[in-house]
Amino acid sequence: MNQVEKREKAIRDFKTKFTITRAEQDETENVIEGYFALYEQETELFKNTYEIISRGAFDNTIKNDVRALWNHNTQFVLGRSKNGSLQLRADEKGLFGTIKLPKTQYAEDLYELVKRGDIDQASFGFNILDEDLEELSNGGYRWRMKDIDLHEISVVTFPAYENTTVHARSRQIEQIETRKLQEKKDALSKRLKGLK
Repeated sequence: MNQVEKREKAIRDFKTKFTITRAEQDETENVIEGYFALYEQETELFKNTYEIISRGAFDNTIKNDVRALWNHNTQFVLGRSKNGSLQLRADEKGLFGTIKLPKTQYAEDLYELVKRGDIDQASFGFNILDEDLEELSNGGYRWRMKDIDLHEISVVTFPAYENTTVHARSRQIEQIETRKLQEKKDALSKRLKGLK
């Protein structure tokens, strides 16, 4: 399956190792950086259903006007690529982001929480533009995301998949199973007609 049948916004989360620094040119500027997505890491969405982000999946979207948020909350904007307060790069390992935090109370609070290790997880919001689907020998499925339209990255307290993402994948599996069942019925019907 090369084309995504229905493009829905998705969110993926994982634990990362953030680095906190003070900017060299301005020692009062707080910076958080780390990987917001990793390539070639299989993630289990639910039983026997997996996703992998292919190397290069962010190449076409790295220049998007992406926002950095705290817990996906648009009221807590941490940075934006358009103005340079968020810098993104895709390397061999994955999607790396550097956020120059604003001089707000919530950003200062987040900086301290990351510094103490209370918050050390990341997430990103996106649409899938191109993916392949593999049926596994155990009856499960694995999606390989090849092209991603990135909207936002987030520093998060608790990573968790959104129910809509899981339901979207569940619906896709139901559609595949229904199509396979119909193909079996059609083949059986042809065989029965041949016996008459």
